[in-house]
Amino acid sequence: MSEKRLNILITNDDGITARGLRILIETAKQYGDVLVVAPDSHQSAKSHSITQAAPIRFDKVIETEHYTEYSCSGTPVDCVKLAIHEISERKIDLILSGINHGSNTSVSVLYSGTMAAAIEGGLHNIKSIGFSVDNHSSEADFSDTVPWMEKIIEELIEKEFPVGVCLNVNFPDVSKVKIKGIKTLRGASGVWGEQFIKANDPHKRNFVWITGALTNNDEGNPDTDLYQIEKGFATVVPIKVDFNYYDFIKELSTWKFNDFKI
Repeated sequence: MSEKRLNILITNDDGITARGLRILIETAKQYGDVLVVAPDSHQSAKSHSITQAAPIRFDKVIETEHYTEYSCSGTPVDCVKLAIHEISERKIDLILSGINHGSNTSVSVLYSGTMAAAIEGGLHNIKSIGFSVDNHSSEADFSDTVPWMEKIIEELIEKEFPVGVCLNVNFPDVSKVKIKGIKTLRGASGVWGEQFIKANDPHKRNFVWITGALTNNDEGNPDTDLYQIEKGFATVVPIKVDFNYYDFIKELSTWKFNDFKI
């Protein structure tokens, strides 16, 4: 390990009081100076959203040697942007997001505020990891993940890392199974099938509550995160933002609209 004290940013989307966040904080303290900038309320499924229509408030909760904690009214990505550009007086060396209460496997990575924070770190060329556990309970004990997180964090610190990439790490439900090992692979192809619970509020106004279930299009494929999580393994998926579909560019460039003029 390097003798330099790393400047480590920690955030999440479950809010600053979440138990998963607290375990991640204690895990990270051994590696350097820790700055926490976390949402003051639940921000799950906020994806990569930022706050524009309202001011963002951030308040220092505590400051001790090698540790500072802020509560932020914004989204997880707001927290990262504020930490990088406004709060931290030093360059941030490592971003850790989580531990999320609930998995972020497959297409869930697109909706997750936890993973959006890690992705934002990657966009700033900062080594970043999002940690999640397949258990949604706010009372869940994630302490069994600590030695596994330590191994991943330690190697990430030491190794060279591609520009723009972050890691999406998911653990099985550690309250039910013992982690068997770590598998590095790809995220499964899947889609959320939305369901809408319809009801009326006390003023007789209609509302819907969005829920649903994930359809795994890679059912039974051992090279995917969903498969290995179900088998009791932790999964590591490297994530890089690139929405271009390169295989279609050449063909699409032949379509008639390319020659349209007014």
